[in-house]
Amino acid sequence: MERLNLSKADPKAFEAMLGIEKYLAESGLDKKLYELIKTRASQINGCAYCINMHTRDAMKIGETAQRLFLLDAWRETKLFTDKEKSVLALTEAMTLIANRSIPDEIYNAAKEHLTDKEFAAVIMAIVVINGWNRISITLQTPVE
Repeated sequence: MERLNLSKADPKAFEAMLGIEKYLAESGLDKKLYELIKTRASQINGCAYCINMHTRDAMKIGETAQRLFLLDAWRETKLFTDKEKSVLALTEAMTLIANRSIPDEIYNAAKEHLTDKEFAAVIMAIVVINGWNRISITLQTPVE
């Protein structure tokens, strides 16, 4: 049985998600950092559609294949900045938030490297990609 097409079934639901994307595009959040957030959360959630999309998008804006190949092992490399590491740790903690809170050390490390405005955008970026992942996985969105 074919799964629902959200944008056709209820365009307002789809537009609500796009509204967060519009905010993020205008927030000043570094585009490479945003793609790292989207890719890492999508890896954790196992969203093939989103992993495919966001790794390609990251490479289009200059992200290296090496960093993308090693993203799920970011702690084991020196390829990521302290700021990126703090955001990746927060991304992982928020994506895996069920039955636990965000540890103070993860929150504080992100806070140390981000302005309040950046921190707000990072939180919303993590929220929206997790939403997109859940939509794509539920609807079995095919990889292009």
